[in-house]
Amino acid sequence: MTSPESLRPRPRPFWADARFLLGIALIVISVAGVWLVVASARQTAPVFAAARTIVPGESVSADDLRVVEVALGGAGDVYASPTSLAPGAVATRTIEAGELVPRGAMGEASASTTTTVVIATVGDVSATVAPGSVVEVWAAPAADRGDYGTPRILVPSATVVSVSRDDAVVSGTQVSMELVIPRADVAATLTALGDGSGLSVVPVAGATP
Repeated sequence: MTSPESLRPRPRPFWADARFLLGIALIVISVAGVWLVVASARQTAPVFAAARTIVPGESVSADDLRVVEVALGGAGDVYASPTSLAPGAVATRTIEAGELVPRGAMGEASASTTTTVVIATVGDVSATVAPGSVVEVWAAPAADRGDYGTPRILVPSATVVSVSRDDAVVSGTQVSMELVIPRADVAATLTALGDGSGLSVVPVAGATP
């Protein structure tokens, strides 16, 4: 005679339970995801960083850059690398020393809308003015007996390439500056240089190079 216990269905092994299998699958997926994130973070790529401050319109060569290994993930194509530096490239904006160089910060020389000029100021300039600084250039027309007329803004926004002070000048300190200016301001600047206007440079407060 068959006992009631023998008629009961046997319990399935725990490994055949769908919830158990689903839990194992979720653990495997989670571990694999963490491993991929860690592995991706450890992968580095060679990109360029500026070896010095580079100003708009300035030619950029390998000598102005240094190669650094950086973990960028999917952003690697955003930055210039040894394989993407084109001959004759120029900076389209100020690139600070040590900054990773975005591809968009460099372009072809033929597309440049700026050029460089050298001016001498009639007096000293602020100690805060340094390569990469954004400044205004003011011009005061020459008047009688070495005086100057009312100054006006000549170039609203120029970028400093270099600053050289000459303290040996009898009348005080004379500053020679190389500036990057828009091509649209070149004619007026050359006119001011030619007619003896007194030039002054004023830093632009809060300007981002």
